[in-house]
Amino acid sequence: MAFNIGLKDIIDIILTAVLLYGTFKVLKRSGASTVFVGVMTFVIVWFVVSQVLKMELLGGIFDAVVNVGAFALIVLFQTEIKRFFSRVGSSKNWGILNYFKKFFKNTESEQTKTDYDLVQIVLACRNLSKTATGGIIVLTRENDLLFFTQTGETVDSRISSRLIENIFFKNSPLHDGALIISNRRLSAAACILPVSSNQNIPKRLGLRHRSALGITEQSDAIAIVISEETGHISWAVNGKLTINVKPEELEHFLSEEMKDVK
Repeated sequence: MAFNIGLKDIIDIILTAVLLYGTFKVLKRSGASTVFVGVMTFVIVWFVVSQVLKMELLGGIFDAVVNVGAFALIVLFQTEIKRFFSRVGSSKNWGILNYFKKFFKNTESEQTKTDYDLVQIVLACRNLSKTATGGIIVLTRENDLLFFTQTGETVDSRISSRLIENIFFKNSPLHDGALIISNRRLSAAACILPVSSNQNIPKRLGLRHRSALGITEQSDAIAIVISEETGHISWAVNGKLTINVKPEELEHFLSEEMKDVK
């Protein structure tokens, strides 16, 4: 059997491979990569049975499963699908525009401001940890969290450790809920975040930790949690939680993760 492969076919294969690899990376972050591998294995078997071997009876069964399975996959991976389109739709993902923006920006000044902001955040977390004052801080990156920002009270202030500490003061009306930081500004407080449905979360962890996982499962944001019970600092990113970290570790982590965020 001869195959006539032209430039169009090569481009088609490359784009398909890129799409599959990107999908695998997104699912890997949420722990669903094994499901993706299983689905792809099924699709390959279905193609061989239905299209190559032309087995009508078995092929018909596979066709019916594929038709129903398409809807099942949408339900099963609705969080990952939402995250994918959110990232595609984010203006920050259009690299050529970012290139020109960065070219005309004073990068040294921008980096200085970013370092100052991170120091203020870490200082606030350190002080909240010492007094075992509970809190959850969300730092946006590429994905826009406007929907969640609108669930809270607008702050729109420069980043200040004292203001962050006052927001999470136990008698403050903004104590409950999350503080969202966007574009180097304290954007909104007392925000409602989605709660993770992950069944593997330790029972000892409370709503703040589950909310931190929830928002990082649905976006590329970073969530910092200060436990009200223990005073321990934790962070969540890509749906994964790191518990009981030191302020110095938090500062290093944020410096690495936020260095390209403007």
